[in-house]
Amino acid sequence: MADKVVPHFQNDRGIEVIEIGAKEFQCIGARPPYDHPHVFLDMGKDEEIVCPYCSTLYRFNGKLAEYQAEPEDCLWSPEAA
Repeated sequence: MADKVVPHFQNDRGIEVIEIGAKEFQCIGARPPYDHPHVFLDMGKDEEIVCPYCSTLYRFNGKLAEYQAEPEDCLWSPEAA
């Protein structure tokens, strides 16, 4: 069993680039019930990655904490569902 919750990010507004403080995360597309399959993405050594479902470009920003995004409302909490 995992010892932590993987950060989830969403893109209701169709923003082209979302800056995040995590290199491993899940993209859910829009918020439920309009979400796409929750896909795990891992940037590895790269600084950005594109979601294969919604084409959102996620860019790593080391100034942000793991559970932060810019814009802030792109962080999604599974508990809030």
